[in-house]
Amino acid sequence: MGKQKKAKREEAPEDSENGDLENGRSAGGYKQTLHDLQVELVKLQKHVIKNDLRLCILIEGRDAAGKDGTVKRIIQHLSPRETRVVALSAPSDRERSEWYFQRFVPYLPAADEIVLFNRSWYNRAGVEPVMGFCTQAEHEQFLESVIPFETMLVDAGIVLFKYYLDITRAEQKKRMAERRKDPLKQWKVSPVDAVALEHWDDYSNARNEMFLRTHHTTAPWHIVRADDKRAARLNMIRDILSRVDYPDRKTKLVKPDPKVVFPFSPDKLMSGAIAP
Repeated sequence: MGKQKKAKREEAPEDSENGDLENGRSAGGYKQTLHDLQVELVKLQKHVIKNDLRLCILIEGRDAAGKDGTVKRIIQHLSPRETRVVALSAPSDRERSEWYFQRFVPYLPAADEIVLFNRSWYNRAGVEPVMGFCTQAEHEQFLESVIPFETMLVDAGIVLFKYYLDITRAEQKKRMAERRKDPLKQWKVSPVDAVALEHWDDYSNARNEMFLRTHHTTAPWHIVRADDKRAARLNMIRDILSRVDYPDRKTKLVKPDPKVVFPFSPDKLMSGAIAP
């Protein structure tokens, strides 16, 4: 009973939206579509386990973009034995002295596993340079070395997906205000969140440079327009499912809306498809 009440509180008011059934923006449509997609995720996991696959999903995005809620819906009915969520805290002094990627390597998937990074090594392309947590030289070194690193992972057999949840400035401001008022979400409020809006343009510039320099054919970026949380969740799940050829896949169900999820290309920065 307690869990049900908490779930209802989480869905309101920021998740209460109207809209078409396809993107699940009506209450009944959203729940049914999410259920159907979660059934597909279970099929996907069975395929991963049967074929000893290793699936690694990076989820990046602005503060309050909906990363936690998206991860929650993806893993909700997956086997906890073969599913892991990685959300690392700030590095220790020892970790700061290590090779940058070293602290992430132990969390990479083994055979049969699906691993979701709720923020990842791309902290060094966003929050760290913006907030002064790394030097300019460290930032540059990361941008030069991340493609070879990811190429090694893929060449070793890891299936690597990269998603960026993108929201507008007005939506971030609204969600930040709601977060501060909600006693159940106080754990989400941090000093970094408090100045996120002040550094909006800095984050935009860092994000754009990240896309331009780390989008590659081996591990491309996919953008998720996330002002509508429900549509973002459903379509990101669809996109994941559409990119793995597993048995008995419902092709029509898992087809993502290209207006919500799309691969990065430089023209998207100019067209307004990605929030300025």
